[in-house]
Amino acid sequence: MLLNLAEDIRVVARAPDGIAALQRLQECRPDLMLLDVRMPKMNGIDVLGEMKSLVLAVPTILLTTFDDDAALLEGIRLGAKGYLLKDVSLKKLTEAIRLVAGGGSMISPVVTEALLQGLKAAPLPPDDGYDPEVLTAREAEIIRLMTGGYSNREIAAALSLSEGTVKNHVSNILSKLGVRDRTRAVLKAIEKGLV
Repeated sequence: MLLNLAEDIRVVARAPDGIAALQRLQECRPDLMLLDVRMPKMNGIDVLGEMKSLVLAVPTILLTTFDDDAALLEGIRLGAKGYLLKDVSLKKLTEAIRLVAGGGSMISPVVTEALLQGLKAAPLPPDDGYDPEVLTAREAEIIRLMTGGYSNREIAAALSLSEGTVKNHVSNILSKLGVRDRTRAVLKAIEKGLV
């Protein structure tokens, strides 16, 4: 009901469990999916895995009340573009929906600690060729803000840059870190001690 208050967001389907979520997903083909990590019959992580095997590429934001680092890391590995706690405000939720629907990623700053803990338990391969000197000082500054869940617009405002300049820096960061999206850039930045 709350999401329908946003003029540019329309809820096209709801599902009471993971199996129904997969069915609705195939029927409705939404632009974005909000997915609960804990659901009956099939949990959110299993739904993401099934989506991957069915080649259903729908940007997904995971919602949870738990700080489950294993679920967070597995969800991101399976392609989730956002991860928010259910107590997020409507404003932050709609911002995340717009960001992820537009091709971005959003990990709530509240779950950054869970990411750090999870990465300590499951580090990236040590010989991935990353050289910390490759990032410029400005790029390092921007990746730190990305890790905090800030959008390009928010980063631009914080650093007194244009949004286009920030987008260029983010593209350079992705290229230099050898990753294809913001979420993986943040994971690699955390693993490599940039934040």
